[in-house]
Amino acid sequence: MTLLQIIATMNPAQGGPQENLTQISRALARVGHVTDIATLDAPTSTWGSELGEVFRFGPARLGNYGYSESLHRWLRESAARYDGVIVHGLWQYHGLACWRALAGSGVRSGVPYYVFSHGMLDPWFRRRFPLKHLKKQLYWSCAEHRVLRDAKAVLFTCEEERLLARQSFSRYQVNEAVVGCGIREPGGDASQQRESFWQQFPRLRDKRLLLFLGRLHPKKGCENLLEALAEAAPLDPRLHLAMVGPGDETYVAALTNQAARLGIADRICWAGMLRGDAKWGAFRASEAFVLPSHQENFGISVAEALACGVPVLISNKVNIWREIEAGHAGLVEDDTAAGTTRLLKNWLRMPASQRERMASLAQTCFRTHFHIDATTRRLLDTLEPMARKRAPCTPPQMSAA
Repeated sequence: MTLLQIIATMNPAQGGPQENLTQISRALARVGHVTDIATLDAPTSTWGSELGEVFRFGPARLGNYGYSESLHRWLRESAARYDGVIVHGLWQYHGLACWRALAGSGVRSGVPYYVFSHGMLDPWFRRRFPLKHLKKQLYWSCAEHRVLRDAKAVLFTCEEERLLARQSFSRYQVNEAVVGCGIREPGGDASQQRESFWQQFPRLRDKRLLLFLGRLHPKKGCENLLEALAEAAPLDPRLHLAMVGPGDETYVAALTNQAARLGIADRICWAGMLRGDAKWGAFRASEAFVLPSHQENFGISVAEALACGVPVLISNKVNIWREIEAGHAGLVEDDTAAGTTRLLKNWLRMPASQRERMASLAQTCFRTHFHIDATTRRLLDTLEPMARKRAPCTPPQMSAA
């Protein structure tokens, strides 16, 4: 098949959807399928270039909404050359542009499109940001419900996400498909990767390290994590926390001030965003990964930790918590300061033999549920029946406008 994936941006700092698209593109290529990418990034951007053909239609207008009439025009002219189109994410123009080109205004292109919701229908957002939800409710009524209604399938990364998506909006009429989300098992030399991390952060070499890796954002439960660290710190003087990932400067400053007030500033390493061996070394140098999110659709970093044999300490608002709990690959608690404190204290009090056993089960859980090959098979089971109904098509030759 020749497929097109559409996403607002391929900026890797934006998190899970970009990584999901990357993993899907590489996995499909390994089994002989071709995937192109359309984004609203600027034409000078290089994000995603290593994956193949990228059509860029930015800079877009209307801020984060990302309006681009050139994307809509190009889709109307070029979509017929693809066996299917996958839209990543909601609430931005690229989804509506796809609907307009392939299904809206009397269009009958015959090209099926699919929408990866990436947790953006979770009712947590309605409760946490009621004013933003009012705007989304208006956009849902005017446009987004049509985008999902006319999609051949709305794709979910886990069963929990599918069930939660039904609770946010009325007129919810979609064809649901749970295809999962996964990554490849990381390669490279584990010892060398640990050393790469320690060379950047030598004071962490002999510590009992807990790792947070992801965007530093209020929904990730960062404040609760710092509160919990302050409660757990007296249990072991070697306990340290690495906070790895990008974040808004104001928010990160508030977190560092909180750590100082709690008296744990010397127990935290603010590492920023890491890549390559240093990133994988952060996982391999840690004895557990911590993600006490208030809302987390999937958590690519959770899968990355499991792939490295690192147990995960997560909240029950991380939608794959059931798989983690059933596989004994980590600990699960409420997304509160008390729940996060229990995570850390229970881990520290766990016998070494039990922690080692959990590390072994972490990799088993990863291979069973979150390896990209399993995700790719489920995705192809959804895409291929529709692709077989279409005549063979040739790859597009035109460049982005």
